[in-house]
Amino acid sequence: MKRVVITPSNIESNYWKDLRSYRGLFFYLAWRDVVVRYKQTVIGVAWAVVRPALTIAVFWFLGWILGVPAEGAPRIVLVTAATLPWQFFASAFGDASNSLIANANLLTKVYFPRILIPASTLLVCLIDFFISLSLLVVVMIAVGHPPQWKMLLFPLFLGLAAMAAFGAGLWLAALNVKYRDFRYIVPFIVQFGLYVSPVAFSSDLIYAHESIPAWCKYLYACNPMVGVIDGFRWCVAGQDFQFQLQPFIVSCAVSSVMLLGGFWYFRKTERSFADFI
Repeated sequence: MKRVVITPSNIESNYWKDLRSYRGLFFYLAWRDVVVRYKQTVIGVAWAVVRPALTIAVFWFLGWILGVPAEGAPRIVLVTAATLPWQFFASAFGDASNSLIANANLLTKVYFPRILIPASTLLVCLIDFFISLSLLVVVMIAVGHPPQWKMLLFPLFLGLAAMAAFGAGLWLAALNVKYRDFRYIVPFIVQFGLYVSPVAFSSDLIYAHESIPAWCKYLYACNPMVGVIDGFRWCVAGQDFQFQLQPFIVSCAVSSVMLLGGFWYFRKTERSFADFI
């Protein structure tokens, strides 16, 4: 009997056609993850608000105790505007990194573009983000801080965070299939990223500090979440908040490189996933 083996095509045009053909699977995977994430929980999707709310309370308290300056808006508003995109990035990056291992049975049974699996986790995290965004609206109303027209630019900075999370997630997802050590590295990367991202502090403390060398400030700007968080804060703050354009451009460049590099490496190793899984 003749044996037929279906493998991913090397022709990029065919691969993009496969992505369109399997878009139904993409939405099914996302819907399944949404249902499973809050299954058998008491408050359900409200966890999308409770989790960032607890983090916001901690960072607001630390900023108040340490006397971190708040410019252009109340401290609680700036902390909320920084925490929400960070939570989105951390969740999207972590979920995408472990997505292939979590769907090992699916990978070994049928062919479909494997990139749909990490991409579906990104959609789930986007849904959580838009639910948690209501928390920012509530905080702004509670403290009497009126919404700014600049909040219409949220999708721009959210897109930058999605690029960084998805690009890094593709790298780690592919590496995690062959080297299971990376599942232990992902939480460390997320924790370290929180310390070097301006969630509990302001980027002005870095840029305005004369004792910090210029190369350190440039390296700090290479963190793609610096541009994202500063952008979110600028969107909710008044005229007193200064937005640093140059670090934002650096963050955009780094996010683009991460996305393109992650896609390239994922496609390069995609054929061998079923063998190593």
